[in-house]
Amino acid sequence: MSVKHYTAMTPKMPVKEKVGFAAFSASNNIVYQFKSLYYMFFLTNVLGISIGLAGTVFAIGTIWDAVNDPLIGYAALNRRFKSGERIRPYILTSVPWAFSIVLLFTAFKGSEAMKVAVALVIYFIFETFNTFCGIPYNGMGSVATNRDEDRRSLNVYRNIGAGLGTAIGSLACLPLLKLFGAMDETGNLTEGSKLGFVLTASVMGVICIIGAAIHYFTTKERVHQAEESDERIPFKEVVRMLLHSDSFVRNTIYIVLYGCSNLLLLTSLTYYATYVLGSTSAATSVQAVYLAISLVVSVFVSTIDKRLGRRKTMMFGTLFYIVGKFWFIFNPTNKMALYVNAAGVAVGVAISFVMFNTNRNNIVDLIEAKEGHRLDSMVSTVDNLASKLAQSLVTWLIGFSLARAGYNAELAAQPPAVIKTLNVLLGIVPMIFGIAMFFVVKGFKIEEEIKELNEKRMKLSS
Repeated sequence: MSVKHYTAMTPKMPVKEKVGFAAFSASNNIVYQFKSLYYMFFLTNVLGISIGLAGTVFAIGTIWDAVNDPLIGYAALNRRFKSGERIRPYILTSVPWAFSIVLLFTAFKGSEAMKVAVALVIYFIFETFNTFCGIPYNGMGSVATNRDEDRRSLNVYRNIGAGLGTAIGSLACLPLLKLFGAMDETGNLTEGSKLGFVLTASVMGVICIIGAAIHYFTTKERVHQAEESDERIPFKEVVRMLLHSDSFVRNTIYIVLYGCSNLLLLTSLTYYATYVLGSTSAATSVQAVYLAISLVVSVFVSTIDKRLGRRKTMMFGTLFYIVGKFWFIFNPTNKMALYVNAAGVAVGVAISFVMFNTNRNNIVDLIEAKEGHRLDSMVSTVDNLASKLAQSLVTWLIGFSLARAGYNAELAAQPPAVIKTLNVLLGIVPMIFGIAMFFVVKGFKIEEEIKELNEKRMKLSS
């Protein structure tokens, strides 16, 4: 690798700053998890939109989120705040994002066409602020430190925060929905479901703002472009730099497959719990197993990466995605098989999250070393574009496949074809994604590239 531009090693990152990363990750995942688990369910069972149209709303909103990612990311790339910062100020956009989650779960009257139109507008607002929050969520790690061990460590903290946020966004939401009168003690909807969802979303929003404030006041930008320039980088040139990075391309494909696999679990689980296990609340215990294992494994990811190396660690994680599905595929009505399925996903997610986010941070450095430009806001927004476009297609296919199988929200018991479809969405399809992830990672060369760059940085620091 021919290095043209690089900076010296930054000081070691203090623990309180890593805790701030965890707090921000937790607050973001509270919103994400609550939305992922309940939004389509809210559209169909509370707002009263048909499953096909609800899937369309979800898909179009996700497409908008994907499209605005590189647009907003590119605008951020060419903007520097008066403080000299490029990433940290965007943390403050968590405030309007928190308000948009309340709007997202606000029920309103009107024809089905009117409901779909208003839901789309609100979803567009939500996803726009989601993108602004995503800039510091995914990019702050690359400007806070350039030490690989600190990046691994802060991404472990982020994953722990994500796990805690997921716990609050899923495990605590059902009790809150019951407390605010949205569901009865058995986990089924009540006449007060509309108000209950709004109040629950409001609590999520407040926690989101608190987490963002903690992160904002505990972190700072230490890594700056080796040769600062106010010259705007043409969008076409940005795309060229990204596509000429093999590590970026492979990491992006990996993130796409990872996102689609997890989306299938999160979106289908509520329906599976309601119609196969007999109650929406049954999803809570599955989520508990998933979260507990994910948090425990997160603690050991950095150690595993040091011993096995980046490529083998990521391959190791994908194996759990695959193996954990076997029992469920052959016995989908067995509750224990579902728990094993969730456990396999938990291990895979814990390893994958830390690894691909550390890769993102490293890829920014590698591109700067080669091209002379830091693309802090673009690496994650462009790979998010690809990931979200794929996820929007998967979301639409979930709604389409359930509708084609005969799903009807008015029915307490769904047709056998619907149950079979849910089994496939939770078993065979994500297993295929896991196999693809394994082969994508097999040719990864990022650990060799970053080792060479770090050796040159150490010489510059000494």
